[in-house]
Parts: sequence; structure tokens; C-alpha cells
Amino acid sequence: MAKETIRVVLCGDNGVGKSTLIASLAKDRFIPNLQEVLPLVTIPRDFSSSPYSPKNTILVDTSNNDPAELQRELKSADVIWLVYSDHESYERVSLYWMMTFRSLGLNIPVILCKNKCDEYEDSTSLTELDTQDTRTEDEEFIPILMEFKEVDTCIKTSARTHFNVNQVFYLCQRSITHPIAPLFDARVGELKPLVILALKRIFFLCDNDQDDCLNDDELYALQKKCFDRSIDVNELRFIKQTLSDISGPSQEYAGCNLYIPNKGLTKYGFLVLNKIYAEKGRHETTWGILRAFQYTDSLSIQDKVLFPKLNVPETCSIELSPKGYRFLVDLFLRFDRDNDGGLNDKELNILFKSTPGVPKLWSATNFPYSTVVSNRGFITLQGWLAQWSMTTFLDYKITTAYLIYFGFQEDARLLLQITKSRKMRRRIGRLYRSPVTDRKVFNCFILGKPKSGKSALLESFLGRSFSDLYSPTLRPQIAVNSLELKGGKQYYLIMQELGEQESVILENKDKLKSCDVLCLTYDSSDPESFSYLVELFEKYHYLMDSPVIFVALKADLDKVQQRCHIQPDEFTEQLNLSHPLHISSTWLTSLNELCMKLTEAALFPGKHTPGFPQETDTQNADYRQTAMVVASAVGFVALLSFTLVKVMRPSKYSD
Repeated sequence: MAKETIRVVLCGDNGVGKSTLIASLAKDRFIPNLQEVLPLVTIPRDFSSSPYSPKNTILVDTSNNDPAELQRELKSADVIWLVYSDHESYERVSLYWMMTFRSLGLNIPVILCKNKCDEYEDSTSLTELDTQDTRTEDEEFIPILMEFKEVDTCIKTSARTHFNVNQVFYLCQRSITHPIAPLFDARVGELKPLVILALKRIFFLCDNDQDDCLNDDELYALQKKCFDRSIDVNELRFIKQTLSDISGPSQEYAGCNLYIPNKGLTKYGFLVLNKIYAEKGRHETTWGILRAFQYTDSLSIQDKVLFPKLNVPETCSIELSPKGYRFLVDLFLRFDRDNDGGLNDKELNILFKSTPGVPKLWSATNFPYSTVVSNRGFITLQGWLAQWSMTTFLDYKITTAYLIYFGFQEDARLLLQITKSRKMRRRIGRLYRSPVTDRKVFNCFILGKPKSGKSALLESFLGRSFSDLYSPTLRPQIAVNSLELKGGKQYYLIMQELGEQESVILENKDKLKSCDVLCLTYDSSDPESFSYLVELFEKYHYLMDSPVIFVALKADLDKVQQRCHIQPDEFTEQLNLSHPLHISSTWLTSLNELCMKLTEAALFPGKHTPGFPQETDTQNADYRQTAMVVASAVGFVALLSFTLVKVMRPSKYSD
């Protein structure tokens, strides 16, 4: 985003030519005999300029005769254009001017300009500046550059011959739009750590074939993306030759391959190339690369790119769009280097190299064992897509941020789709949720007494074998998997065991709004297990408003009578619900039936919400017959009314 206005304050000793520089820039010619201090000059942006150029640049002339006014102008500056012209004024740059800036607490770039270099003619065009070392190795410039980090660039000018006047103005703008300070530490002559991290990530994303080199095609693609033009063949040859020469045995980068013939630039070569750009005053090239990958001046990716604003109504959910799923499939296939259908630890580490690491949500839910893994413990494509479906449902901002980190180049909102608002219907004086038509990700809370078999159910849901070992669930556990219903429609089911936070979550009605179906479990072999569910309904009466499936777990063990004032079948009948499903983690078919039942309950909430009598086929037939009778009666009345009106209305031709 371009800065709207940049304020450039010219200062320096009297007589160094500040006013003539402004006039020469504004009028494009030398104007002698000017007044002592010129009024403000505003230079608008040229239409051919970079989109990062400011809309307006204000040039402020100053005089040493009014120190208070000078200080006020300096404090309002975005960049300082410091001018000297002879040995005496040069000495005062270090002894007076730089000390003055520091005493005022100014932390802004300074462009140091040696004026009245009239022996030079104005023969250097702006485009030639890119290939020119603006930090001329001059005995005057080097000590100041080394001592004062505020000094961004040094340049020689002449207002009389118009030498470098346009260039120094451009450098003032560039110090704001393409600052060198975040990129390069001139005192040690190295790129700064944050830009190194950013450039390594960009290199990684551009290395499509993952061979740790950028070949010609990848360099062409990078150039096109960043600068919207093809790289010149001669420039590419020059880059290769330069990096090949640097990697000689006597050079600083001995032992590091910067360029490998027939393969391309290495990661170190890419970093060295950008270091050369910084040293030569061409750091706008590096900024062009960084900004094409959405980096800000602070070397972080823009928040509005990572977390785009979405207007999400309260009863809507967010899912991955087809474009999002395609991107994730391509990502999985790209990093499954051994083509074994799973991402091992090494492949996952490489995949997440361009990100801050595995999301905290995943670490907290025991990834990758929160979803489907292969028999060697590697996440499969099915599990990969299920994991991201769950992540998007629970916190879509994690998805948008990470898919941008992974290299998605378009608006992150294209990765998502917002489902329709949840509608409510009324029946026998109560509201219930309408059938769902546009969702494919559903959230299920598993409730039940400790040791009832909830954790084993989660493991079985993910296709893992049953274990007799018992470990109490303290923190919430989560599992997500895909399933296919009749007709070939695929859905994702998120199952959450709440652990010790169960009561806290159930007391929060907002948490329940994100739950599509409740799976109420008890141990059919434990006589004390079912009473826990009855007490839940007595304590949290609003559970009656959610779709519910009752499940009798450990059905492979002997069924016992429950020590409760009401038995499970009787209780579900009172709630007008189906009897509990009898499930065993060792019975695969029963588990499939449960998953389908839970998904159907989320799709058709009314049929599985407690307290609504089930409509029988006879009732449905009676209803349809009644509706037809009513419709016929309404039609007959309408026809009779129309006939009577025709008969009773007098003709307009009658006397």
C-alpha cells in the first residue's frame, strides 16, 4: 500500500544550495538568484511510477537562521535530505547535523548529498541508477556510512548542471517506500536475520521441483510474479557468472555452492544475490520480491492477507471450498516424495518449512493421531483433508493463514465457503433445527460417564485396533474422519470427547451452538453407567434442543440391568427417540452404523431431537389426504365466488 504523502525536509549549512536543488527539481533547470527560503513545493506522483510511490511528495526548504522553526520541520519529516558542498560543511555533517538529529530523537532515514559537483553533466538516467553503485566508494562517504546507520545513501549532485537531481529525489522517496534498514546492516555488511528468513521461505516456495535449486524456468516464474516481466537472458547470464566467481576458493563464500551448472541458483546463491542488490543500492529489487509475497516493511506477512475479514452469521459454519481442497490435495502429492500415500515426519517437516510450524490446535489434539494414519503412523491423504476440514470448521483463520504460508497466491477467501444460516421450524409449540442441505462437515460431542468407552470409540472411529489399556481423559480429545452415505455423498464428522471440561462446556450454551449432534454413551456392562446420562438431562434441560443419538457401548460384553429409576429403552421412548444403538469397538459394522446415524441426525435434526413424536406413515398419509381436501375446498370456494360475481355484476351495456 503506497504512502499517501512523504514529507522531505532539506537541511544543511547556509549556502550549500538547498533552494537551488528544489528549484532545479521542480523546474527541470537551474534557476539563479532565488529567495533565501522557498515555500513548500508539492510534487505529485507520475503515472508511470511504481504503485508504492507516494501520491504526493512535499519538499520543505529550511534555514539555520530560525533554529526553533528548523526543529519543528525536522520533527515532522519522513526523510531528511542533508546537503553539504565543501570541506567545512562536510565536517559539520558529523559534528553538528547528525548529532542534532539524534538529540531530537529522530529515527528516520537521511540522504546525504554533496552538492555543487558542477564538473559532472546530467547523463545518468533513472533506469541506469539500478546498475550504478550509488554508494560511491568515496573517502568522504564511507566514514559517515560506517558511523551513522541513519544515513541511507550518499550521492553527488549539481543543481547547475542538473546532475543527479532527479536521482536524489528518487532516493528520498525510496528510503520510505523501499527502506534499506530492515534489509541490510551496513556496519557488518550482512543481510538482517528477518529478511534472511523471508528470502529462504520465498526460495522454498519457488523451488517447485524441490531439488534445492532455482532453475531457469523457476527464475523466470519468480521474475514474472514479482516484476511482471521476463528476465533478460544477458542479466541471467551475468547473475550466474557473478555467483560462480564469488564461490571461488579465496572468496568469503568458499565452500558454499551458490550456483550449480545445469541445476540453478542454490539457497545461498539466492541470499548472496540479494545481499549484492543491497550493497549496490538496488534494494528495491529485493523489496519487489518481498512485496510480491505479501511482506510488510517489518518483514512479516500482512495480517489482512493471512486473516481476511469474513462476515459470518452466528448460525453459519465455514468449510473448505473445492478450490481449497484442490490446493491441499496438490500440496500433499507434492510433498509425498516416496509416493507411499502418507506423509512421514521428514516430509511433514519439509512441508511446514514455510510456516511457523504445526498449528497449536493440532499439537493440542495429538496430531497426526487425531485423524487417519497409515499402518506406519503416517497421515494419509484422507486424514490430511479431514484434518483441514476440522481446522476450518473450528477456526478458519488458522486455515487461511497456513494456506497462505504454504504458498497460495490468491485471496484466501477463495479457499472457503460459508454455509447457509441455520433455520428453525416450529412443531407442537417448540422450535427445532431445519434439515441441512449445503454442509458436509459436522461436529459431534461425545458425552458419558468416565470409563464408558468414549476414548475407545474415538480410536475405532479412526480405524485403530482396540486396546485394553485405560487412561483417563483429562483434556478434550478430538478425532475427524470422512464417511460416505448412501448415494455417494461424502461428509466429514468431527467427534469430540470433552474430558474434565465437560461440565464447563455444557454450561456454555454458545459452545453447544457449534455442536450438530450429541452422542450420549453408556457402558451396557456397567449397571451404574446410564444414570449419568439421565442426570445430564435433568441438570442441562436445554440438551433437549439438540439432535441426540443414544449409544450403548461395550456391546460385546454381557448386558446388565441399569441401576436407575428408568431403563435406557424406556427413557428414549419417553423422549420419542430410537432405542440406543448397541456398539462395540470390535464390531466394525456397528461402528459404521453409528457414524452414519450421527451424520443423518446432523442432516435431519428434527427426527432426532428429543420430545417430538415420530410421524408414522399413516399420519403422513392422513396429513396428505387432509391437505388435498383442504386444497379442493379452497378451489371450490374460489370458483363459486368468481361465478357469483359474474352473475351479480351489471353489464356496462345495460340500461
